[in-house]
Amino acid sequence: MSTAPQPSTPAAPQAPAWSVGSHTVRRIDESALPAGTGPWLLPGATADVVARSPWLRPDFADEQGVLRLASHSFAVEADGLRILVDTGIGNGKQRANPAWHNLDTDYEARLAAAGFAPETVDLVVLTHLHTDHVGWNTRPEDGSWVPTFPHARYLTSRTEWNYWAGTEMEEARQQMFRDSVHPVRDAGLLDLVDVADEGTDIAPGVRLLPSPGHTPGQVTVELSSRGETALISGDSIHHPVQMGHPELCSCVDIAPGLAARTRHQLLESLAGTSSLLLGSHFPPPTAGHVRREGTAYRLVPVAHGAGPVSG
Repeated sequence: MSTAPQPSTPAAPQAPAWSVGSHTVRRIDESALPAGTGPWLLPGATADVVARSPWLRPDFADEQGVLRLASHSFAVEADGLRILVDTGIGNGKQRANPAWHNLDTDYEARLAAAGFAPETVDLVVLTHLHTDHVGWNTRPEDGSWVPTFPHARYLTSRTEWNYWAGTEMEEARQQMFRDSVHPVRDAGLLDLVDVADEGTDIAPGVRLLPSPGHTPGQVTVELSSRGETALISGDSIHHPVQMGHPELCSCVDIAPGLAARTRHQLLESLAGTSSLLLGSHFPPPTAGHVRREGTAYRLVPVAHGAGPVSG
């Protein structure tokens, strides 16, 4: 019998966290997105456009003006509830996008290390039903896809569900629904939420706000506790470059004009306040305060471990 020390499995890195009153928000990293993502997703964000917002470098763009983007979830502890906002791309999924195809990351280990083992999650909020926001909804088991979070209720807006249910989808999107959405519905875990114009509470201090344009039923997630607030963006803002140029729309916005109006309204509501903005695809440092800059806006990053502040 060998007495040599056995190699240990490296511990998952500690998840960056921010406080919002008594709530805690942790970023659960899945993966950085390839450099080609920016030019594809936001074709109007050319190097010249990026250069007009020098505050984007080095965190949000490199010296050549190439945007940095990431895939992650936000894990929220709110009054004893464990809430996961969006579930990324997922492992082992057959995808048309080569960067998302058959992914193999340590996301699940990171989630567990942050105290969100799948069986402990109470709610999963899907800001919208796009491939890179629903992937970890399911995991493989005995040749089938089953819900990753067996004791959670999965929430999405009824408007979002009804839109896709009435749309003729291409095969790649049908595949995503088959492996990452329909198994949740078939397990009886999917709840459709009627989101009011003023927002709809889903838990104490957790509210869904309608943020249409990118998709018809997209929501943002507002957190509030002890006078502090934060907003998880979904894809109403893909990247901070859109704060300097709110008219910039992504190539996958279903209603670009509406998406731009939603973005303007969101940024104006946050500008100059103590609210924390948490970007669903913003690379580190990911969170910050919105400040006006000329006729547009900028992000003032907030280090993790901090919460909303005034100023």
